Amino acid sequence: MIETIDSSLIDWSRAQFALTAIYHWLFVPITLGLGIVQAVMETIYYKTGDVFWKKTAQFWMKLFGINFAIGVATGLILEFEFGTNWSNYSWFVGDIFGAPLAIEGIVAFFMEATFIAVMFFGWNKVSKGFHLTSTWLTIVGATISAFWILVANAWMQYPAGMQFNPDTVRNEMADFWAVALSPVALNKFLHTVFSGWIIGAAFVAGIASWYLLKKREVRFALSSIKVAAIFGALACILSIVTGDGSAHQVAQKQPMKLAAMEGFYEGREGAGLVGVGILNPAKKAYNDGKDPFLCKIEIPLMLSFFAERDLDAYVPGITNIIEGGYTQKDGSTALSASEKIARGQLAIQALADYREATKAKNDSLRQQSRAVLDANFDYFGYGYVKNPTDLIPPIGLTFYAFRVMVLFGGLLLLLFLVAAYLSYRNRFETKRWLQWSCLISIFVAIVAGQAGWVVAEVGRQPWAIQDILPVSAAISNLSTTSVQVTFFLFLALFTILLIAELKIMLNAIKKGPEISSEPEIQNKQLTTNNYGHIYIITKLLVVFSRPVGRAAGVSAVCAGWTIVIVYDWENGDAAKNAVKFDRTQMGIYIYHAGNVWRRFFRLLPAVLFDQFRRRLLGMDFDSAMLRIASRFV
Repeated sequence: MIETIDSSLIDWSRAQFALTAIYHWLFVPITLGLGIVQAVMETIYYKTGDVFWKKTAQFWMKLFGINFAIGVATGLILEFEFGTNWSNYSWFVGDIFGAPLAIEGIVAFFMEATFIAVMFFGWNKVSKGFHLTSTWLTIVGATISAFWILVANAWMQYPAGMQFNPDTVRNEMADFWAVALSPVALNKFLHTVFSGWIIGAAFVAGIASWYLLKKREVRFALSSIKVAAIFGALACILSIVTGDGSAHQVAQKQPMKLAAMEGFYEGREGAGLVGVGILNPAKKAYNDGKDPFLCKIEIPLMLSFFAERDLDAYVPGITNIIEGGYTQKDGSTALSASEKIARGQLAIQALADYREATKAKNDSLRQQSRAVLDANFDYFGYGYVKNPTDLIPPIGLTFYAFRVMVLFGGLLLLLFLVAAYLSYRNRFETKRWLQWSCLISIFVAIVAGQAGWVVAEVGRQPWAIQDILPVSAAISNLSTTSVQVTFFLFLALFTILLIAELKIMLNAIKKGPEISSEPEIQNKQLTTNNYGHIYIITKLLVVFSRPVGRAAGVSAVCAGWTIVIVYDWENGDAAKNAVKFDRTQMGIYIYHAGNVWRRFFRLLPAVLFDQFRRRLLGMDFDSAMLRIASRFV
């Protein structure tokens, strides 16, 4: 049976998990947002062939890698804490909660780990198209990883697709798709990812603006800001849409959280939305009759609209949810908190009776206890709640965090729109106030993202799983001292990791992008007039039929295609030309001129043939080598 623990252990366990989650979320949104930005930049390089965009993408990719490594470290610790600090939770719902986390590790994380290696180390080793695909698959993998983690989190907010097994005292998955595709999960995933995009866009715009303030790397900075501003504005708009969906889902599934977000105590029809307000610190209880606000600016009817899509709909307040008695959407009368607690205690007792009857092999009592348990299981978690007021989350923290998130999100949208407009009017470079605003927006975006998670997690207290398991029954029976010690150890470790990341990242930023002024040479024909002597040619795949490809100015996506690298003998400038060939197991190698004779046996058939042709046509050796390559174009 699950036991409750009444001590400061609960608070320290929550604090430790919150600490880890806060640090982890410093890195995750930058990964999600910066990954898209760098992929877009590499796509521009792929389309245009402009090496400037390649160098730009590589710079942001460097910062992405630094951030990614620290994010992985904090994420692993976060998952281990479920087993160490929340063992009751892991036992009670591990069969359901563990499934999306396992999929995240086996599928999404391995996908990231595979393609991130190609993304970082595959430049000039694989084709441009294959490298671009790897870059996109890396960020797709990171996004899929976020999806499965958020599916697990959403299930805690809205437990669906499960059934309780009283023999094992565990919840088991009954419908995988109900868990994975619940409306709460889909909306939470989209809203969270879009918020990560906003933070990533602010990160790029802020750092690029720093270069402008320092009058460095002007073209790089302005080009990065154009991409980031458009991307950030789009992400803000999408976040507003999904934020509305989140508010609606909260109203339907977690009415107490919605009431806490609004400081809403007395339910009514046509409820207004508090735009700005200051809570009354003198209000200590939900039923003390004091006004919850010292002052506020309210938007009439909007809370009813967000909650029910009806301007005149009834929205219950904190008092109504605790005392019950109001009519719900399905026409039933809402139970009071005291009634829910009583039914939860009845369910817990029925579970104990069921297990005793099973041991005694008393089938009659067993069936009777099971019927009582099934009838009251929806309120199972309430049985561990001692006082109805324990069901009220921290009002002040939830209320203000929600407004910080909304206010900062609105400011970021305005900033991105102004930055995009001035960038495309070529006026951004002269607006130092805007450059400072973009730099500060990095911190504004991070705070907004953290505030959003405060609303989501603090607002659902006291529940680890909504209505089924409170945090007081979910934690491990550990020594409070041990949790305190590990809390401060993690605090020190995460702070050291954060300082290390900031130092490495700042050094990379100070060094700046390595923008080359030498353009790549493309769409050249393989003739001696263009290149003079052939110096290097990479592995060249050959077919004994008419080749289907032609010389192209971009790298091929397929690994079976090749890049022929040649040098202009006169000026030494390298030129690359992608040549498309059919796949085959047959191939020849043409090596650096200095190594040709040492590796002559590898080229013997082709060399003999072309030496024969050379003697007939009077061609020199370099022309013969060129002829070998050209005949397959």
